[in-house]
Amino acid sequence: DWQKLIAKYMGECTLIDDMVGRVLDKLAELGLDRVYEELELPLCPVLAEMEQAGMLVDLDALTHFGEQLKTGIAALQGEIWSMAGQEFNLNSTQQLGKVLFEDMGLPPVKKTKTGYSTNAEVLEKLKNKHPIIPAIMDYRMLTKLKSTYIDAMDALVDEDSLIHSKFHQTVTQTGRLSSSDPNLQNIPVRVEIGRELRKMFVPVRKENVFVSADYSQIELRVLAQFCGDENLKKAFLNGEDIHVQAASRILDIPEEQVTPKMRSDAKAVNFGILYGKTDFSLAKDLGITRKEAKRYIDNYLDKYPNIRTYMETIVEFAKENGFVKTMLGRVRFIRELSDRNYMVRKFGERIALNTPIQGTAADIMKMAMIRVYNRLKQETPNAQLILQIHDELIIETPPEDCEKVKSLLQE
Repeated sequence: DWQKLIAKYMGECTLIDDMVGRVLDKLAELGLDRVYEELELPLCPVLAEMEQAGMLVDLDALTHFGEQLKTGIAALQGEIWSMAGQEFNLNSTQQLGKVLFEDMGLPPVKKTKTGYSTNAEVLEKLKNKHPIIPAIMDYRMLTKLKSTYIDAMDALVDEDSLIHSKFHQTVTQTGRLSSSDPNLQNIPVRVEIGRELRKMFVPVRKENVFVSADYSQIELRVLAQFCGDENLKKAFLNGEDIHVQAASRILDIPEEQVTPKMRSDAKAVNFGILYGKTDFSLAKDLGITRKEAKRYIDNYLDKYPNIRTYMETIVEFAKENGFVKTMLGRVRFIRELSDRNYMVRKFGERIALNTPIQGTAADIMKMAMIRVYNRLKQETPNAQLILQIHDELIIETPPEDCEKVKSLLQE
């Protein structure tokens, strides 16, 4: 029997070896061996240590935050009921749809088999129609935070009050890392409640501090590199305000005449270009007509002709080859480009535009993580890389190593 078991085991090993060999051959054929050997494989021990180290949860702060959320949710619920003129189950899509589109007479955006759609996309389109819509959006954000970071926390925190988020290398299609249990990359930092949530996570050693560093506008910098626009590159190299420059060029006015509103609009266009936004989508974001939005985009691309060329070239490449690549050679196949449905094909074009940029930024961050991890081991072994949030790294360090860690991160 044991001889049969050994024979079976050896046969399985041979099969696995054969499969691994074929996968490695395929990686080399696609030019992905560099991404595998220089990025993904060396990143495994980095992520393993980050998961193992975890972050300490301040249980008192967690309780306090939970109470804040309960109070906020109850207040919003009362506000929504008051505006609707009735009480109903806010978590029921059917009841919410009936209240919004039948009782209150708001224009329905999309119908489903069971009634009216009230998903995030629908609410976004209606947010300027009635104050009840932003209140519902806030209610959903708070209930999501409560379920993700409060209700689930008991099962996730270990006996030492540590939380060990999981980091995934092969979930996103652009190469970005993702995290779960809980998702520490999705905390809304631009709102006060998100900043409060961050206070729940504290250094494992009481005397330690967190050091954080992020890349400044990394995706726009990658775009500047890809398209080779000299003005765009010069603005970054000289530390100029890229959004002020864009507003100045689009509107054909001196930079000193650019108002905060003009800068904000130009910023929306700068980032909209990265994601292949249409005039329809930009018009919705800026609260302007579709015609005005189209003129804004056209002016932008006229002033940055290299970006227009890049956009046209990369989409054409994707259509001919069925995939796009990042600067380091990461491949994403885009089957949407050959779909019969026009809207699906247009979505494929937006994927083709954004993936090389977002994917290259993700690859750069992974390279940085590996290098930071190795340098910390050599120079400040008591410091620990504990979290990555897309373009940001967070390190826990003893205070005496703080300056060295800051310098190392910047480098």
